[in-house]
Amino acid sequence: MTVNGGLTGRVALVTGGGRGIGRAISLGLAADGADVAVNYARDEESALKTVTEIEQIGRRARAYQASVDSWEECQHLVSEVLSDFGQIGIFVNNAGIASRGKTVVHTDPEEFERVMRIHAFAPHYLAKLILPDMREQERGDIVVISSVATLQNAAGGAPYNMGKAALDALAITLANEERKNNIHVNIVAPGLVDTEMGRRLVKGAAGVDDITKLNPMMPFGRVCQPEDVANVVRFLVSERAGYLTGERLNVHGGGGGFG
Repeated sequence: MTVNGGLTGRVALVTGGGRGIGRAISLGLAADGADVAVNYARDEESALKTVTEIEQIGRRARAYQASVDSWEECQHLVSEVLSDFGQIGIFVNNAGIASRGKTVVHTDPEEFERVMRIHAFAPHYLAKLILPDMREQERGDIVVISSVATLQNAAGGAPYNMGKAALDALAITLANEERKNNIHVNIVAPGLVDTEMGRRLVKGAAGVDDITKLNPMMPFGRVCQPEDVANVVRFLVSERAGYLTGERLNVHGGGGGFG
């Protein structure tokens, strides 16, 4: 991984930052010079491994357990990160869960609420808590990890589709509210990605045990990798994207394959 100092002196909080897309983002931001607070819900082992890899790059890192759909746990998380690092200049809202693929008629209300709380309530809570400090910094960045699911709103995905649509609406609203404070807010929307969630998805939807078997039918001959998504985030929080806010970048190879 190429290391540069473009983000030196900045601190990033990445929710769901210990594995999958979140891990790639955490490592990428660290490679660009940021110190990283790695949030996780349950998988402490993966979060601690990611912290170790960041430290090997030469950046500070720490893992923080919190269920971000809880207002109280979000309060504790942000308070702890600010106490440990002194600031949060980059907030990447990556934490997410899939819905079960059922029609609206057959969706359990508890599942609907759980998915909505993770994708819509959590980023609202965290933005509310982080922004007062972020406004005091020279520049702030919020990047939300959405999904190309909102382009089609396919049957059997109402909780997920609705949660990501609400997340997008929050991001655009924040972009409009916080531009005057030199805070950039952007959306990154992947398609199918080679992660644990992606592998479960293709196994359930297509009966494919090895996601790499889909490579021939995917754009550019391969399934999107977590690093493909992370590289877009790295660009958006860099000086190279200094005149971008309120934008949505779809990372799905132009819409082919499962995108």
